[in-house]
Amino acid sequence: MSAPTSTHRKSRKLLLLIIIFLLAGGGYYYWQRSTTQESADKAAAGRASATATPAQGARGGTRGGRNGPAGVATPVSVVPAMKKALTVSVSGLGTVTAFNTVTVRSRVDGPIQKILFTEGQKVKEGDLLVQIDPRSFEVALQQALGTQAQNAALLANAKRDLQRYQTLFKQDSIARQQVDTQQSLVRQYEGQAQNYKAAVDDARLSLTYTKVRAPISGRLGLRTVDVGNLVSAGSTDGIVTITQVQPIAVVFSIPESWLPDVAGPLYKGEKLKVILRDRDNKVQLAEGELASMDNAVDTTTGTVRLKATFANEDETLFPNQFVNTELKVREVSDALVVMSDAIQNSSRGPYVYVVKKDNTVETRQIELGVVDSGYTQIIKGLTEGEQVVSEGVDRLRNGAKVEIVK
Repeated sequence: MSAPTSTHRKSRKLLLLIIIFLLAGGGYYYWQRSTTQESADKAAAGRASATATPAQGARGGTRGGRNGPAGVATPVSVVPAMKKALTVSVSGLGTVTAFNTVTVRSRVDGPIQKILFTEGQKVKEGDLLVQIDPRSFEVALQQALGTQAQNAALLANAKRDLQRYQTLFKQDSIARQQVDTQQSLVRQYEGQAQNYKAAVDDARLSLTYTKVRAPISGRLGLRTVDVGNLVSAGSTDGIVTITQVQPIAVVFSIPESWLPDVAGPLYKGEKLKVILRDRDNKVQLAEGELASMDNAVDTTTGTVRLKATFANEDETLFPNQFVNTELKVREVSDALVVMSDAIQNSSRGPYVYVVKKDNTVETRQIELGVVDSGYTQIIKGLTEGEQVVSEGVDRLRNGAKVEIVK
């Protein structure tokens, strides 16, 4: 009987502990609820007291606002609305492209005898670059000349015989057929003379091809052959490349939305200026003119390609160089402008803070136009000479008092 008694005692202790925990939890919940209600009652009483004595609250101190304590002017910097000439321009990314690029190749077969240029050298059209061994071509020319001379002698003899036969025919000494046969022989030699002359010209031309000359003016690249190398007319490997860098071109793209502004003046013959800047868009590299426009819009990017030319007198531009472009589309003279930093934006559109004569500010909705070099054209909303807040706008509201700080 001892085992059941022990089990019964443990069950009673567990039940007692559960009851104690429930009572403690209920007491804590009642205390917390009473404390919260008391705090709410105090807050309500405070609000009622403040509502009952508004005059005391107004007299009891200064009211805070967006622009600081009442009566204190906010220091600001201002800029005037003024007239200025602006330029409408469109920016883009471009690649420098050589006007002409030529790979110099041999037009005859033979070993290189002399190389008469240095890598990177600037050459003019017609300058001698490479000398190919000419001896075999000189021999071929002499052979062609010998054959031509032989035919010339035969032709001369045939013409003399023809003259004799014609005289004898007039005297009825020979038949007509003999004269005609001699006439055909003369014509045969005359045809051969033309063939031999062409052979001589061909041999002489091949001999001139042993002197490889620059086909265009430009700057040479790195050579791919040395003295003694055998070159052939059918080889696709060049001797050296020449790129024309004066003048030089830049190919760049602009959005198709600019086509009406660019195509019209370009096709009328107007000169549109193009400015080039470096990769960081900080240093100006060159200034040139728009030369041509592609005949179709790239549908994948919605852009059209343009080409501009540059004199490149100092050779700061290299083929395949990456540049930033700025195309000057048109000039807007006598435009009303303010500094772009003074313009604010809201859900209602752009606006500015205008300083009035009593040193208070008012918000003014404006309509914007051209942006150029930190200035923005104001189409509507301002007049020339009005002062606009440029610094300190974050502490202002409509009607706030300001102090102009220079």
